[in-house]
Amino acid sequence: MWRLNKVRHKAGRHPESLEPLRLKRREQEKELRQARRDKQLVSKRLLLNEDEELPDVTMDTTSGEEDVVSLFHKLQHSGPDKEAHLKSLSKALRDPSAQLTFLKQENGMHLLVGLLTGSDAQCRLQAARCLHELSNSPHASVAPACLPATPYLLTYLSGPSTKFTELCLYTLGNICPDSDVVKEKLLAQGIIPTLANCMENQRHNLAVVEAVGFTLSQLLQSKDAAVKVIPTVLASSLPSQLLSVLTPDPKFGLAPAIECAWCLHYLACSSADKRELLAQGALSRCSSLLVSLGGAVTEGKKEDGLELLVCPLLRCVGNFLSSCPLEDLSTQVGDVHLVVALCALLQYYLHTEPSLARESAWVLNNLTAHSVEFCSALLTLDLVPGLIQLLSFSRGINTMVLCTLANVAHKKKEFCVELAQLGLLSALRTTLKMARQEIVTLSLDVLYMLVVSSQQVLDEFVMQGGISLLEPIQYNSEREMRRRAAYLLENHLRCSQQ
Repeated sequence: MWRLNKVRHKAGRHPESLEPLRLKRREQEKELRQARRDKQLVSKRLLLNEDEELPDVTMDTTSGEEDVVSLFHKLQHSGPDKEAHLKSLSKALRDPSAQLTFLKQENGMHLLVGLLTGSDAQCRLQAARCLHELSNSPHASVAPACLPATPYLLTYLSGPSTKFTELCLYTLGNICPDSDVVKEKLLAQGIIPTLANCMENQRHNLAVVEAVGFTLSQLLQSKDAAVKVIPTVLASSLPSQLLSVLTPDPKFGLAPAIECAWCLHYLACSSADKRELLAQGALSRCSSLLVSLGGAVTEGKKEDGLELLVCPLLRCVGNFLSSCPLEDLSTQVGDVHLVVALCALLQYYLHTEPSLARESAWVLNNLTAHSVEFCSALLTLDLVPGLIQLLSFSRGINTMVLCTLANVAHKKKEFCVELAQLGLLSALRTTLKMARQEIVTLSLDVLYMLVVSSQQVLDEFVMQGGISLLEPIQYNSEREMRRRAAYLLENHLRCSQQ
């Protein structure tokens, strides 16, 4: 499934005219948000000219096809109106049927490539615009037809015109996922080192940086990216450049940081060996930005579209944590402020974006899995009561939160006593009655750690009616639940009454 996301040039606009465009862009980004979080979904971007809007209604198909044929014949003959004809052709090529009609014209692509490489700069720009419209086509046959133009599109990425560079980048990004043949050809033509050079040369132009991030993300989402794309990316300067762009620009907005964060996510989840990224400070950089974003939402300083940045950052940190050596964890993550940020994001997105709340809890689970320091921070910073309240939520949030509390209980008996005093025993009496077997089994495990930690905790649970709560579970159809409940009853709870 393909989604359309329109992109504009940011430069050359008066401030009062920018806000409607920003609002429109945000609405278009929302279309990709759910699909991009739930699965790796490539998208197409249409870069609009500054002086035009996409038509609200689709042009008449027959008229569009006739326009393309007429304009093609006019372009075959040299004349002063060639630039105007190309501009009209680019608009006509927005119609999917007209795109196929153009490709059926004998030497149609040859003519377009000739104009793309000609001496007239304005004709080159308009020819590139025509190719860009073609790259946005829903027809799978269009991308391979654009192959003759790709060497020139790559060459123009090092040109002086940032507007032209951005146009070429989005065109390449649109066609590379459509066909394995196109992707293989682009890789052979050196698209990865070319993107690295482009990003290095244009690092101060955030519109181009955003376009590089988009094109790279399209390549990184291919099925064989782990073998054919990622090794080349890791060997280039792109990872360090992506990390350097993560800080959102107060004037330009979040878009470049979002694109680069998604690229890092695709690198993190597809790379078996994450040592290179960890060595470049990827975990440290992503953690630091999450701390800043957690502080921002706590203070009420939320920017529209922030969740598009939070999501890939959470996934990056969660994946990096699972690969980070224990001895480097504190150095890579920094101090305990990440724990505070994760709890803040969890609470903030609980009702509006439950999937992000769940991912925040997942990262918190990964962070506390092997670290006494971060487990202790949950207690000393008084974050546990807020987590206990979340055990009543569904959608996987309570499971992740309970896993985190299990990590805390597992570290020290003293932590178990504190957890019980903060109300975890009462909360477990609720989760043990839930329908999901996973949450009940995990609750039994946490309960076991609590009752064996202290006679006081054991007595408290018995006083709360723990025996009558566990006895029915002995007859549950799920074997592991029966076994855990029976063990607790026979070895601890009933013994405590003797």
